Amino acid sequence: MSNQLQEGALVGCGNPLLDISATVPMDFLKKYEMKEDDAILAEERHMPIYRELVDGFQAEFLAGGSVQNSLRIAQWIIGQPKVAVFFGCVGEDDYATILRQKAREAGVDAHYQVSSDTSTGTCAVLITGTHRSLCANLAAANKFTIDHLEQPANKALIENALYYYISGFFLTVNPPSIMRVAATALAKQRPFLMNLSAPFISQFFMKPLLDVMPYVDIIFGNEAEAHAFATAQGWPEDESLREIGNRLVNLHKLNTSRPRIAILTQGCDPVLLIQHDSVKEFPVTCLAAHEIVDTNGAGDAFVGGFLSQFVQGKSLDVCIRCGNYAAGHIIKNPGCTYSGAPQFIE
Repeated sequence: MSNQLQEGALVGCGNPLLDISATVPMDFLKKYEMKEDDAILAEERHMPIYRELVDGFQAEFLAGGSVQNSLRIAQWIIGQPKVAVFFGCVGEDDYATILRQKAREAGVDAHYQVSSDTSTGTCAVLITGTHRSLCANLAAANKFTIDHLEQPANKALIENALYYYISGFFLTVNPPSIMRVAATALAKQRPFLMNLSAPFISQFFMKPLLDVMPYVDIIFGNEAEAHAFATAQGWPEDESLREIGNRLVNLHKLNTSRPRIAILTQGCDPVLLIQHDSVKEFPVTCLAAHEIVDTNGAGDAFVGGFLSQFVQGKSLDVCIRCGNYAAGHIIKNPGCTYSGAPQFIE
């Protein structure tokens, strides 16, 4: 990257989680009533899972949380620190210290709110073959409040940003904060990007999702997430991903001068770029089974790759190709981690 980007050009809000990642047998999933490729919020019955992973398996600790992952990947590709600012809530504990260190190493400018009475959130990443299942205990991440964004230094960071990215996961935590950031983006005519994040968001948090959708300029999602949204909206069951994407871009939008764009991934099948008048496909390089370490973080990495080019003003084609590059790289590494220097060629 030749040109210097503005520090703090990209602001993201999400749930900072420490991933506790381990390869487990299928009966471990069954024990906790989980399925392959699940992404769920922990209930009381899931609470022993974290300790069990640390005690019984060769668990790795990795900096996680969807938005924080995407920002770390974007920073890796951009190669200039502090382009991305991250907001989320952590506890006062060792896990928070690890997250701070990992964010700093990645070049992300993390401004955590601290909850003194709750531990830092964790996410169990259960790897079975090439599948990964996530069970998130949000803990302190759930304690994020809009007051944190009202602090003068943080408010200035939001006002000065040029791009905004929020995950659907954050809808479970603090919708008023999302609406505040969305309104700022609209007032300043700056792009607001969002992710459908997981099927359960559309199933259980549709109201806050629909509240923020009019502000969304670019919506990301995978096949399962798009179909869950369509089902929750009562759209015809037999609709193709293209048709669902078309409906997504045509939902009510406040800034009509910038029509909404939907970017839908479908594993090994081409990524769909859906605009109000066109659908374009971007092929994905399928990896051989032996190259796949785990798919955890592939979606986050796709967005990170996309953002790394988007904040540099590159075309959507380049952004998506970089997203595919980043996702392909992450799949060859454990969790949402990278190795070496980025090799993306525009």
